[in-house]
Amino acid sequence: MIFDTAKNLDFYKSLGKGDRYAKAVEFLKNNDLEKLEVGKYEIDGKDVYANVQEYTTIPWEEAKFESHHNYTDIQYIVKGAECMSYAPVENLTAKTEYNPDKDVIFYDNSNPGQNMVVGSGEYMIFNPWDGHKPKAAAGEPGFVKKVVVKIRETE
Repeated sequence: MIFDTAKNLDFYKSLGKGDRYAKAVEFLKNNDLEKLEVGKYEIDGKDVYANVQEYTTIPWEEAKFESHHNYTDIQYIVKGAECMSYAPVENLTAKTEYNPDKDVIFYDNSNPGQNMVVGSGEYMIFNPWDGHKPKAAAGEPGFVKKVVVKIRETE
């Protein structure tokens, strides 16, 4: 898990396989994220793509821990703020079976994890071994616009 701000995006270009992180970083830096419409944006086929989301955050107790086997997430907040929680997957209790079609498994909330309030221009990077809980309210529920860039870690 990594927490950082927009000014440091270039630092992460050389992570992972090939140039996938570099493509993700370039997408985040070279697009007017505030003007992007909600939806999916192909960056490099199934290796790198972005989902632009808008929603109202929910109480922490209603949000769900999740992880992915095949993808790393860069969860970049464009507008608003939310509480994102982190816990290693080995410290979480599965609530559902792994869904290979959606590359997701959900966990219960018995582990409080480590909580970070992530605001505009900030992001968290969650690798496949990182359980994470997005969409939780940072205080009262509020509007969030977020770009989640998915980077494939498997071949």
